[in-house]
Amino acid sequence: METVKVAVVGCGTVGSGVVDILLKNKTIIEKRTGRRIELSFVADRDFEKVKKLGIDESVIKRDGFDVIDSDVDIVVELVGGTTVAREIVSAALRNGKSVVSANKALFASYGKELFKEAENNGVAIRFEASVGGGIPVIKALNEGLVANRIEKILGIINGTANFILTEMTENLLPFKEALRIAKEKGYAETDPSYDIDGIDAAHKIAILSSIASGKWITVDDVYTRGIRDITPFDIEFANEFEYRIKLLAVAKFNDSGVEVRVHPAFLPESHILSSVEGVFNACLIEGDFVGPTLYYGMGAGREPTASAVVADIADIALGKGSSVPVQLFSEEENVCVRDPEDFTTCFYLRFTALDKSGVLSRISGILAKYGISIKMAFQKNIGFNGGVPVVMTTHVAPLRTVKEAVKEIDKLDVIVNPTFLCMIEE
Repeated sequence: METVKVAVVGCGTVGSGVVDILLKNKTIIEKRTGRRIELSFVADRDFEKVKKLGIDESVIKRDGFDVIDSDVDIVVELVGGTTVAREIVSAALRNGKSVVSANKALFASYGKELFKEAENNGVAIRFEASVGGGIPVIKALNEGLVANRIEKILGIINGTANFILTEMTENLLPFKEALRIAKEKGYAETDPSYDIDGIDAAHKIAILSSIASGKWITVDDVYTRGIRDITPFDIEFANEFEYRIKLLAVAKFNDSGVEVRVHPAFLPESHILSSVEGVFNACLIEGDFVGPTLYYGMGAGREPTASAVVADIADIALGKGSSVPVQLFSEEENVCVRDPEDFTTCFYLRFTALDKSGVLSRISGILAKYGISIKMAFQKNIGFNGGVPVVMTTHVAPLRTVKEAVKEIDKLDVIVNPTFLCMIEE
């Protein structure tokens, strides 16, 4: 039986999970792959922590760069970040080692150059665990849907934000209280900005849209907004009119280019993604021949992410190449990333106004001036941030036009706080 030697660099939450799987499920993996996956080295600064996993001291290294010149076949990078991790991955590729990683930020920022380096050195690089944890969404795009032109990706791909919005929806909690619960349960970091401001999801949709479009799309191309400004009032309104609010990652592909965005969105209750709750993730991918397909499961965490990492190790051991052929990202590809200001959709607008007569007519007059058609409008006589809430939903309009109208409305003497706008994804 052929032996494939593996070095794991970074033995934190996911790294320890990978070690655990390779040790506990060694026989199962060998039976299914016909390969002996040998854990040759584990590198981490915390020597004692690694020893507790049942690893022989002779295979433990304190410096990840120490494994680069060894005779291992695959280097598993689980350090995180885009500095040391990038150096380790590049060094491994230059030394003829294939690479497996769960590092979404690394691939969203430097994926194209790393794939080129892998091609130049005749090795593979795989990163299934970077998006969706244990959900094989990258493999679905590359293999199961290879015969299709991808038309749309809709994803709930950040478990922290989804948990917070679920708590707000089920218990009508303020955002800060739901965030506090997420931290207590270990679903949110001490500094949760990466998750709640949409940055994590932006990295992930950049990777997915790159694979689907054939153009390497960076996180800078993604229109990104987070969930901090959502209030229980918005949740109540959504519930009353049979919507759910989700942090949605969207990629749409057509002849005019690629539209890539991450933002809170109103989804109809009947939409299949509206039922995705808590820390679960889901991706709805639509192809021109296959139609809509759904991928659902645990999008993060020690075991699900480690499972995806080991699946990538097995694929390389079986002689499968990189997750994405570098040829896919030709410089000649003429794929335009659309300006976010040109996005067209329906909108939810929440104004905070003084409780005076004529407020609705003044607001609607400005919207009409910009050609924005109102679908629904109402005012509630309840105290809200120094005023009363006035809510409108619109028919389809360009984001640019809606923002220009809102800017003018916010200058009215009856508006007491900046207007909150949210896209509606029907």
